[in-house]
Amino acid sequence: MSGGARLSICATLATFLASCALLPLVDRSTWLIQIAILLVIQAAVGALTRRVPLARPLTVAAQALVSLLLLTVLFAREQAVGAFLPGPEAFQHFGVLLQTGGEDVGRYAIPAPLTDGIRLMLVGGALVIGLFVDALAVTFRSAAPAGLPLLALYSVAAGLSEGGADWLWFLLAAGGYLLLLLAEGRDRLAQWGRVFGGAGRAPGASTPVQDGARGVLAPVRTGRRIGAVALGLALVVPLALPALDGGLLGPSGSGVRGGAGGGGTISAVNPLVSLQNSLNQPEDREVMTYRTNADQTSDMYLRIVALDEFDGTTWRPSVRSIDDVPSTLPDPPGLGADVRRAEVRTTISAAEWYAQDWLPMPYPATQVGIDGRWRFERVGRTLVGDHGQTTRGKTYTVDSLIVRPTPQQLADAGTPPGGMVREFTKVPDSLPDVVRTTALKVTEGASNNYERAVKLQDYFAVNGGFTYNTEVRAGSGSAAIARFLKQKEGFCVHFSFSMAAMARTLGIPARVAVGFTPGVPAGEGKYSVGLRDAHAWPELYFEGVGWTRFEPTPNRGTAPDYTVADDPEGSSSNPAAPSESASTAPSAPAPSTSESCSLAQRREGSCGNTAPAVVGGSPDDGPPVGTIAAVSLTALLVVGVPLLPMLWRRRVRAVRLGPAGRTDADAAGRTLGAWREVTDTAWDHGIGPDDSLTPRTAAARIVRIGELGPEAADSVHRVAAAVEQVLYAPRPRPVSGLGEDVRRLHDDLHAKSSRSTRLRATFAPRSAVRVVWAAARRWEAFTLSVRGRFTRPNRPTRPTRQEG
Repeated sequence: MSGGARLSICATLATFLASCALLPLVDRSTWLIQIAILLVIQAAVGALTRRVPLARPLTVAAQALVSLLLLTVLFAREQAVGAFLPGPEAFQHFGVLLQTGGEDVGRYAIPAPLTDGIRLMLVGGALVIGLFVDALAVTFRSAAPAGLPLLALYSVAAGLSEGGADWLWFLLAAGGYLLLLLAEGRDRLAQWGRVFGGAGRAPGASTPVQDGARGVLAPVRTGRRIGAVALGLALVVPLALPALDGGLLGPSGSGVRGGAGGGGTISAVNPLVSLQNSLNQPEDREVMTYRTNADQTSDMYLRIVALDEFDGTTWRPSVRSIDDVPSTLPDPPGLGADVRRAEVRTTISAAEWYAQDWLPMPYPATQVGIDGRWRFERVGRTLVGDHGQTTRGKTYTVDSLIVRPTPQQLADAGTPPGGMVREFTKVPDSLPDVVRTTALKVTEGASNNYERAVKLQDYFAVNGGFTYNTEVRAGSGSAAIARFLKQKEGFCVHFSFSMAAMARTLGIPARVAVGFTPGVPAGEGKYSVGLRDAHAWPELYFEGVGWTRFEPTPNRGTAPDYTVADDPEGSSSNPAAPSESASTAPSAPAPSTSESCSLAQRREGSCGNTAPAVVGGSPDDGPPVGTIAAVSLTALLVVGVPLLPMLWRRRVRAVRLGPAGRTDADAAGRTLGAWREVTDTAWDHGIGPDDSLTPRTAAARIVRIGELGPEAADSVHRVAAAVEQVLYAPRPRPVSGLGEDVRRLHDDLHAKSSRSTRLRATFAPRSAVRVVWAAARRWEAFTLSVRGRFTRPNRPTRPTRQEG
C-alpha cells in the first residue's frame, strides 16, 4: 500500500472515530452509517483526483463538490434538479433544515430525537470536518494541523454530552488522531529509504536476518508504546488536576439539568433556555428559602447575574476577570451619598438539589458570608463558584442595600461617564429600525432619561397592549425583539430584553438581570422561592443613583415605587406590595390582564400572575453552550496557532538578550546567545545562515548582503569580535551592550526590508524552524535511549576458522 493511500484511510478513520463522540447526543445511531459511507466516498474522490493529478486546490474543490452532491441526494433530493444537482430550492431547503435543527437542539434534552434538521447538522458537520482533515493530512501532507478540525468536532460532543462514557469517546478520537500521525511519520520515513517494518530476509534464505532486526523494529514499537502511554496519561492525569470548572462558564451553565429528584438548575449562561425550563417544570420545586430583617420584601429580588452584552443573537454576560471575594464589597458604581438607603441582612439557604455556579443574592450586596471557593466579578457585582463550587445546600448571609431614590433624584441624574455610555449603549447593526423608532415614539415628550425609562416601562406593563404569555414563539435576538413588538406577547425575557435594547437606542446605559422574584411567605418569618419565581428584569444606569431596577413585565414582580410617583389615579409613591408569585398561580392559562385590575394595581404587580406552567420552545435561543465552547476554542486555536512562531521568537530574543549572569560562564553563554540572535535576525530578514564561516566572515557577509548602515555594521562586527574572544581567547573579557547592538541590527534590517519581508520576519520568522530541529534531536536521542534499553548487547564471539 502506498503512503498516500495509507494516509487517506487513516484520515477517514480519524474523522469517523471522532464523530463517534456525537453518538450520545441523539437517540438513534443510523446517521453514523451514513457518515461512514459519505466519508469513504469523499476520501475516494480525493485519492482519484490526486492520481490524475490535479492541483491541490482543485482536489479540495472536487471533494467539496462531490460532498455537496451527496448531501443533496440525501437531504434535498425532491428539491434538486435531476435529484442530485442543487439549485435555489435545494439551498433554501438546506437553510430550513438547519434552522429547524437549531431549534430542535435548543428544544430537546439529550438524547434528542433524530430529526431531519439534527441529522443534517450531524452528517453535514462530520463531512465538512472530514474534508478539512483529508485536505490537511493527505492533500497538503501536514497531519499535525488536522487535529484542529478533529478537536472542534470532539469539543462539540464533549460540551453537550452528559454521559459517563466520555473517556471512551476521547480514547477513540485521540486514537484516530494518533493513528494519522503515525501514518504520516511512516510515509515521511519511506521517502528516505526502507520503512522500518520488521526483519528482512537475506536473498535465498528461509529465515529472517537477525542482525539489526530488533534495531529497525525498535522505533515502531517505541512509537506505539509512547502513544499508548500518552493516551493513558491524557485520561488519568486530568482527574487529579484542579480546574476552574465553576468559572464564568461553569458546568451548570448548560441549561436545566435533571437532579436526583427531577427538576433542574438555573443557568446564567443561557438565561432564555433556563427561564423557559424553570417555568416549564410541572412541580414548582423550592429553590431556596431566606430570612431578612427588611421591613418589606417587594424589593428583595435575588439577582444571579447581569447580562450586559447584546450581539444581535442574545443577551449574555461579558467575559470579565474574576478576583478573590473581598471582606467588604466595593461601593456600588454611581450611588451618591444623598440617596436614601436601608441596610438589611438576609440569610439564604439553597436547596440540596440546586447546584448553581452563580450565587443568588440581593443587589447591591455589600458583604457576603459564605464558605467554599467563590470569586467576585466586580462590574456585575456577582459571585461565581471556583473549582466546581456550587450553591448546592449552601447557607450564607448577605448584607445589602435597599436603595430608595426619589423620582426627582432620578430626573436630575447627571451624564454617565463616557466609558459607561460606550459599553452599555452598544446595539448590534442587525437591530431593526423599528426598535429605535418605537422607543422614540413611546418616549415622545419626555424631558430626561428618567421620564423616558418610566414611559418605556409603562408602555410594556400598562398601556402598550402587551400580554404575558409563555406559549409564544419569540426568542431573544434582534429579529425576535421586532417580532415581539409586533405580536405583543411574551414573558419576562422578552419584556426585559426589549426594554433594555430600546433604552440603549435612546442613549441610556442598560443591561438585563436574571434571578428570582422575592417569593412568598412560608411562615415564621421565612420566605420560599420556587422555580417559577425565575425572572428577568432590566437595569438602567443613572449617575448619582447607579444601576436601577425597572419592571416592564405585566403581572410579574413589583414595580419600583420610584416609577409610580406620577400615578394618575392619585396613589403616591407608596412602597410596592409583594407580588403574587408564580408559585401560587394556577397552571391553566389565563388572560394576562383583567378589566377589574386598576392602573395602580397593574403597576404594582398585585393583579396576580397568570403564567401557565408550560412554555414553548423558542427559535432564537442562540446556539447551544457546547457549540459556543467549540467555536470559541476553534477560533482561539485558529488565531493562536499562527501566532506561535512570533511568540516563540520574541521569547527567545528576550532570553538571549536578557541580563548576563555573574559568572564568566554566564557571560560567555550570553555572548554566544547574542551572536545566535544576530544570525537568526539576519535569517528572518532573508539572509540565510552559513555555519561554515567564522564569526568575522559571517558578520562581513551580513553587512554586505543586508547593506547595513555604519552604526548597524559596527554593531555586528562588535558582536562577532566578542564571540571570537569567547571561542579563542584564554581569558575572554566580558563585553557590555551586546543587546543594544543586536537591536540596532534588527531595526536597520527591518527599515530596509520590503513590507512582505517585514511581515514574514514578524509573524513567520524563518528561524522558528529551530524548534522543529530541536524537537527532532530530542526525539532521536530519546529513541536511541529507548532502543538501547530494549536491545541486548551483542556478546563477542571468537572468529571461526575458515576451512578450505
